[in-house]
Amino acid sequence: MRLYDEIINDILTDLSGQDVVKLPVGDAADPISRDWQDAGKAMMILQADMAYELGGHNLPAVGNTLVTTETDLVGEDEIILIGKDLPQITEDTPYARIALVRVAEDSIGTGDKLYNTIQNIGYFRYHIYPKGFMLRVSSSNDRESVRVAADALEQGLNFTAIGNAMQKALHLHKEVEAVKIIFITDPGADYAGLQEGLKKTKQITATIDHMLKDVNMDCGSCGLQEICDEVEGLREMHFGMSEEHT
Repeated sequence: MRLYDEIINDILTDLSGQDVVKLPVGDAADPISRDWQDAGKAMMILQADMAYELGGHNLPAVGNTLVTTETDLVGEDEIILIGKDLPQITEDTPYARIALVRVAEDSIGTGDKLYNTIQNIGYFRYHIYPKGFMLRVSSSNDRESVRVAADALEQGLNFTAIGNAMQKALHLHKEVEAVKIIFITDPGADYAGLQEGLKKTKQITATIDHMLKDVNMDCGSCGLQEICDEVEGLREMHFGMSEEHT
């Protein structure tokens, strides 16, 4: 399955020249970060209680999850930071969170199973509640901002804790083999390019959904033909689904 691989390649290529910090994963992390408390449910952090907002005041706030089966793209669990860590940030700042998720080739399936697997993996962000880290997701505006509580920073909250919590949540899906989490707070990063990657990710996923709803559609009259022609595997997927229904 190579549906999102071009986007992943573009992201990794663009970030290759950046000042990258690899954060500790699993047992390599300190106990506080490794086992950061999960609030267990969605929490509210009021403005009076927050230190700052990642992506606040209409600054860039990008959240994207991309699935691949390629070991070359996601070899092992990693947490990467480009920019300042949470304790070093003192004011609202641009923010991006990219999760690159490798799944087993024989587990991803086709048709409904493929689509549902991709969607369920992407929904992990709605089921994770790190104490002091309030995700604010707006699918309609393609924004994923975060309110960070001042008292959580005093207790040791950092991106190591958040990255490990996200990896644990993603590994709850049996299909997932490895997860590379990328956090970006560098004001000079190409957030517009990351936003374009998110837009294309959503177009690809929407195209899969469209195919499932109308596998016998006429490609020549389809409004999604351009994205289907661009992305390796989409047209073949459609023809394969059409053959299954003949």
